[in-house]
Amino acid sequence: MHQIRVRGGRPLRGIIPISGAKNAALPLMAACLLSCKPVNLSNVPDVADIASMTNLLREHGVRIERDGGDMTMNAAQVESTTAPYDLVRKMRASVLVLGPLVARFGKAQVSLPGGCAIGNRPIDLHLKGLADLGAELSIEDGYIEAKAPKGRLQCGRFTFPFVSVGATENLMMAASLAQGETVLINSAREPEISDLAKLLVAMGAEIEGAGSDTIYIQGKSELGGATHRVVADRIETGTYAMAVAIVGTEVILSNTDLLLINATAKTLRQAGVTLETVEGGVRVSRGDEPVLGVDMMTEPYPGFPTDLQAQFMSLMSVSRGKSMVTETIFDNRFMHVQELSRMGANITVHEASAIIRGVEKLKGAQVIATDLRASVSLVLAGLVAEGETIIDRIYHLDRGYQDLIGKLSACGADVSKIVSG
Repeated sequence: MHQIRVRGGRPLRGIIPISGAKNAALPLMAACLLSCKPVNLSNVPDVADIASMTNLLREHGVRIERDGGDMTMNAAQVESTTAPYDLVRKMRASVLVLGPLVARFGKAQVSLPGGCAIGNRPIDLHLKGLADLGAELSIEDGYIEAKAPKGRLQCGRFTFPFVSVGATENLMMAASLAQGETVLINSAREPEISDLAKLLVAMGAEIEGAGSDTIYIQGKSELGGATHRVVADRIETGTYAMAVAIVGTEVILSNTDLLLINATAKTLRQAGVTLETVEGGVRVSRGDEPVLGVDMMTEPYPGFPTDLQAQFMSLMSVSRGKSMVTETIFDNRFMHVQELSRMGANITVHEASAIIRGVEKLKGAQVIATDLRASVSLVLAGLVAEGETIIDRIYHLDRGYQDLIGKLSACGADVSKIVSG
C-alpha cells in the first residue's frame, strides 16, 4: 500500500503545466460511440478515470490507440451494448455511455455506477431525460435497461429540476441522433459542456446554446468523425492556484486560461492572492502575509465549483480571521474536516456550512483521504504544515490528477510517494 509524504514549509516557485480536463475528456470519449468514424482527441490527461473509460469502451468493441496525450477511437465495430458492473463500478462517469448507446443502437444495458462515495448522487435525471426522448427504461438486477421502441430516440423538451452536468452531457449526446429538435432547459453551463458541444458539432451535430441554460439540439441520422483538443482542467488550475496561495511565492500555471476559473480567482483575490493572465497561462503569487478569511458558497458554474471546496477549506484553515464555507451541490462533502482537524485546523460544521477559524500553523499528522478532492486538500494542508504529513488511501488522487507529485516537486515542494510500513 502506498502513501504520500509531505514535508511542509517550502514555498513554491516555477512552472506547472495544466493537463486536459478529466471531466471534459470522459464525455468526449463516450461521444465516440455516436459514430462509426474515427474520433481523435489531443490533450487527454493520463489519470486512472481515463484508463477506466478506455477499458469500458474497449469492452464495447471500440478500437483505441493512445500516444501520450493523443487518443484515436473508432467505434465502427461495436460488439456489445452492455456496460458490465466490474468496469462501471470504478467510476460514476461510466453512465455517460448510456445515452450514446441507446441513441445509436436502440438499446443499452448499463450497470448502476460507482465512483467517489460523497453522498447521494442519483442518476434519476439521466433516466427521466432519456424517457422524455422516448426511451423505455427499467432497472433490473442492478442494471439500467434502455430501449428505443421505434428504433430511434425522438425529440423532446426536458427541464432539469436542478442543474446536472452529467445528465446534460448524456442528453446532449443522445439528442444528437434523435429525430427532430430537442430543447434542454436549466442545463449545466460548465466549460466541459461547451467543450462537448464543440466536438459534437465537429462530428456533424447541430447544437445551439451550449454554455447557456437552454440548449437546442437538432438531431441527425448519423454523425461523422472529428478531431478535437480537450479543454484545460479548471479544477487542476484552481487546485494549484490554492497550493501557491497556501504556502506562498510565485508559480506560472501553463496551458490554461484565467477565464476558466473566474469565480475561484475572484474569491482568491479577496483573500489577498494575486492572479493575472500571462502569455501561455496564469501567474499566481502570494507574499509573506497570510491570506484573509473569506466566505464562500459552492454553486453551479459560473459559481465557485464544489470540486475546489475542500482545497479552499485547507487554505482558509491558515487564514487570518474567520470564514464560512457553504456546500450547496452535494451532501456529505465535509469528510475532509475531521482529517484537517487532526492537523490542528479549527473547523465547526453545522449542516451544509463549515465555520473555519484560521490558525497560525498546521501540524503534520497521519491522515486518510476519503475522496478525490478531499485527498488533494490534505496534500495542500501538508505543504504548509510543520513537520511531516502522511496521507493514506492515495489511490483517489490517481483518478483525477496527472503527476501531482512531480508537478509540485518541480516547484520546490517536498512531496513523495512511499510504501507504508
